[in-house]
Order: sequence, then C-alpha cells, then structure tokens
Amino acid sequence: MSTLSILADNIRYLRLKQAPNLSQEKIAEKLMISRDSYAKYETAKYTPPLDVLLAISRYYHISTDLLLTVDLRKYKLEEMLNLPDNRILLPIKTDSLGENKIEIVPYKAKMGYLKGYADPEYIEGLQTMSLPFLRNGKYRAFPAEGDSMPPYKDGTYVIGEYVERISDIKLGKVYLLITRTDFIFKRIESINKKSITVKSNESFYENYEIPFSDLWEIWQHAGSYSPQELEIIDFASEDVKSMLLQLMQEIKELKAAIKN
Repeated sequence: MSTLSILADNIRYLRLKQAPNLSQEKIAEKLMISRDSYAKYETAKYTPPLDVLLAISRYYHISTDLLLTVDLRKYKLEEMLNLPDNRILLPIKTDSLGENKIEIVPYKAKMGYLKGYADPEYIEGLQTMSLPFLRNGKYRAFPAEGDSMPPYKDGTYVIGEYVERISDIKLGKVYLLITRTDFIFKRIESINKKSITVKSNESFYENYEIPFSDLWEIWQHAGSYSPQELEIIDFASEDVKSMLLQLMQEIKELKAAIKN
C-alpha cells in the first residue's frame, strides 16, 4: 500500500469518523483550499502540498507521520499513545477482560524491534502477557543482557512503563532506554543539557552519556522476570512482590495436589 493511498484512506476515514456530516466542501473551506483539490486528495489522485498536509495534521491533531504511514482504520485512536517528536504511536492492547497486555520483545527480535518499533503491525505480532497489578500505563518487556546491572542476570526480561517526556525521568531510578542502535538498561545518573548520563549497578563499569538525539524511547523499570526459572526478581512494590510469591506458591501447591 503506497503512502499516497494510506494518506487518502486516512483523511477520508477521519472526516467521516469525527464528523459524519462534515462534507468535503466544508473541510476544504477549513483548510482554505478548493473542494475539487480536497476530493483529489481523498481519492489519492494527487499528493497535497506540504502546507496543506500540515494543515490537515493540525486540524485532526494527528502527526503527519501517522497520516502517511499508518492505516488508522485498524486502530482505536483513543487507545493509542503518541510518541514525542512527531513520531509514530503505541497502541495500548487489552485482553477480553480489559487487562493491559504487555508485549514481550524476544532476544532474537531485538534488531527487528529497532527497525520496526514504529510499526504498529510489528508490535501486534509480538507475544503478550498480562499482569493485573500493572495498570494505568503502557508496559513492555525487553531482554536485558550482560552483567553490569546486578541482580538482573543475563536472560532476564525487564518490564518497563513508557515515559513520554525526558522531564519525567527521575534521577537514581532504573530505565530501559531504546536508542538508535541498542537497548540500554541503566540507572540515571544525571540529565544534562543535550544528553543523559547513565551508570551501572556494577561499579566496575564507567558512566557514559547518551545524546537526546539518539534516544528513541524511555521505559521506567516496573519489574522483571526470568522465563527460565519463572522467578520474579524485583518489582517496585513490595506488596506486589509478596502477592506474586504467594500466587506462585499456590500454583505449586495446586500442581502437587493434581499429581496426588
């Protein structure tokens, strides 16, 4: 599907969805263009000039990135989070019970994520899990590698809560940072004028800076788990941790009862 076709479908869909009685003539008047020109944009006969595209984007409060690259008919706009810098969005997925579904980015898909993180169809293809105590936010699980952040071992999955703005970052807290080339799981040492300084839990490793220009996504550590052992390693809330341990114990007892 071409960019022009996506744009045409999107602006027609937005016009009919947001105001079913809004005619092409009326929207054209709001955009200060002719009705004939607008009709050609909706039928993909012509590409709108940049100033018209920007006007459409501002009218619907949707980034030009979305208008040109994402088929908005497939997603509920009210269930999406817009990323900063006019970039793509994050769909918030829920299961049949309304629980927030947490996408799991597997180790083998790491490079694929760096290329496809901005593609909702790629995200929809990821496996998911639900944790009922992680609500009111957007969560995603990422693989943590190396030995610089004990007690998190190589093979651990870090669950992060999406952070919209750099100004929301808290010093001393642990974050999963998505850059142009890698996943970085570190503690925030300082926020500078044009960069972030991160540090490891292991003092052997030196601090280093990540330029804002290289920073694509920010996820604050909300928990972690090891799929090999099904062991909850750390959660921000002690109550949550206690609940999980109790649940795991009940599952073990249930399995034992079934065997007997």
